[in-house]
Amino acid sequence: MSAWALALFGVYLGTAFGLRTVIQVRRTGSTGFKGIGGRPGSTEWLAGVLFAAALVAGFLAPVLDAVGAVEPLAAVDGPGAHAAGFALFATGLVITLLAQLAMGDSWRIGVDSDERTTLVTAGPFALVRNPIFTSMLPASLGLALLVPNAVALAAFVALVGALELQTRVVEEPYLLRVHGDVYAGYAARVGRFVPGVGRLGNVRP
Repeated sequence: MSAWALALFGVYLGTAFGLRTVIQVRRTGSTGFKGIGGRPGSTEWLAGVLFAAALVAGFLAPVLDAVGAVEPLAAVDGPGAHAAGFALFATGLVITLLAQLAMGDSWRIGVDSDERTTLVTAGPFALVRNPIFTSMLPASLGLALLVPNAVALAAFVALVGALELQTRVVEEPYLLRVHGDVYAGYAARVGRFVPGVGRLGNVRP
């Protein structure tokens, strides 16, 4: 399974990041990458570091599995878990791409506090406020189930932490500041990662 996991990891990076970046450059002239923000040690900076760590660990997990450097977790290593892994990854990848397309020119990785983009609330964004982040989680969990070792589990945990911090500490305050009452009303109606869960109440721009 390590070869499959590594190949699918490459597919995800190549499509969700590489292909989407090419599309963004052709449409806007910008890559959409804003990099890791915040001063070193800040919560914003930590979110970026955790995301980078998740990517590195996600790559290392199948590599270390292939050379026998880490042992799989027996409780979740078997044909059933592998099948679930493929299904979760495929679902996550498809939803990621659909959500990225729905963002149009507003697609970004990271936040530029001086930049204003259109607030997207249609399509998958009518169900959850962060469908790209939501779909990254099953994709990452799916890869972890293909090579269920401690490094793969660490990659998933790091990703969860990164997305929680990025959303709560970086993006939501930014969107509230830029879009004011429009975002406040949207966030009060629509859940953060799961429909109906994580709605914001009593927030002010």
